[in-house]
Amino acid sequence: MTFGISVMDTINLTEEYLRSIDVHTVLPQQEPFVMVGNLTHFEMTTSTTETKIADSNIFVDNGVFSAAGMMENIAQTCAARIGFYNKYILKKEVQVGFIGAVRNYVINELPQAGSTISTKVDILEEVFGMTLAVAEVVCEGRVMATAEIKLAVRSVE
Repeated sequence: MTFGISVMDTINLTEEYLRSIDVHTVLPQQEPFVMVGNLTHFEMTTSTTETKIADSNIFVDNGVFSAAGMMENIAQTCAARIGFYNKYILKKEVQVGFIGAVRNYVINELPQAGSTISTKVDILEEVFGMTLAVAEVVCEGRVMATAEIKLAVRSVE
């Protein structure tokens, strides 16, 4: 696996290459709190993850992935983007982030355990360690949830 990627090379990243990366290497979270399966798309302002909802997921209740689980999935999709950028492009450590605010979180439907969700985040703004993004969670072509999220990333000393 190639570890040296320039910012210009990000336009040529394939889904196959991104799927080959162990998501645990780009997230500060570890099991059982990992809520994303694979990074499937990366651009400087847009990233997508895909996640199969396991029956054993800590956010599954009565066979349904909870609203809290989807919010954590959205936050971790943002974290996977930042972690990939830091590790593979800047060659830095993965940073810990915190949800600063959530606005307009709309749940249309909760996905069933066993289904696969795709979560897309579009970055609206990044300044002084703060990231503002909009997110959409889709399952089987249906929009499950949308949200605006603000994240703060702790600086690595």
